[in-house]
Amino acid sequence: GCSDSDGVEMYGLDGEEMWYADFNKGEGVMPLPPFADPFTFPGAYEQAVGNQGVCKANLAVNIKAYKNPEE
Repeated sequence: GCSDSDGVEMYGLDGEEMWYADFNKGEGVMPLPPFADPFTFPGAYEQAVGNQGVCKANLAVNIKAYKNPEE
């Protein structure tokens, strides 16, 4: 998801966060405990950055089309 000023990309399973993009640090983070199997795939963070660009472009189009609706 995204907003005018912020964004988030997260992968989860059964209500547990498995991976998220930390846009402030510029990296993907796996908050799983050490005994869990790692969840990685090459280019995950770069894909998240690209998805934020698409999300913000779509947000701008929707704000204009719906005349700046309430949240």
